[in-house]
Amino acid sequence: MPLRQARPLPTVLLMTDERMGDALWDALARVPRGAGVVFRHRSLVPAERRALYDRVRAVARRRQLRLILAGSPRQAIAWRADGVHGRSPHRASRPLLRSAPAHDGIELRAAHHADLILVSPVYPTRSHPGAPTLGLVRLGLLIGRDRSGIVALGGMNDARARSLRRLGVRRWAGIDGWSGGGVIRT
Repeated sequence: MPLRQARPLPTVLLMTDERMGDALWDALARVPRGAGVVFRHRSLVPAERRALYDRVRAVARRRQLRLILAGSPRQAIAWRADGVHGRSPHRASRPLLRSAPAHDGIELRAAHHADLILVSPVYPTRSHPGAPTLGLVRLGLLIGRDRSGIVALGGMNDARARSLRRLGVRRWAGIDGWSGGGVIRT
């Protein structure tokens, strides 16, 4: 996988979405410095989404978080994001951290351009209630040998993140895992 920036890749990521409400600010306070934040909030009207993004960006800069925008590379550059999240393999005119989702082998192969590949759902998650999950065995079979940029997503928390280390998966992302009641160790 290509590495487009000299800074180390984040080992933990916060996935934002509309369900978080004001818990977004607590979650941003909980993630450790150097973590990544994937800003989604796609259902907001453009002006509201941009205003919220700018507020999140101010916190990210202050806390030294890597802010990744779900959108196009062009939009990520215009919004001065550190990276872009999505399926677009198009290169940007400036180096961007690239992340992409993968739910199966086809999407995993299509995400070969990404620095970080968010594989999900590993465990049951409120984001996709009732969706089939990978679990540890299928996750290991799906990702194969190159685990350097793999990020586990879906029902993740501290204990589950530690269990993935047996597979060589050192990165994880979450929504509720960062906005829950306890502080999460990394």
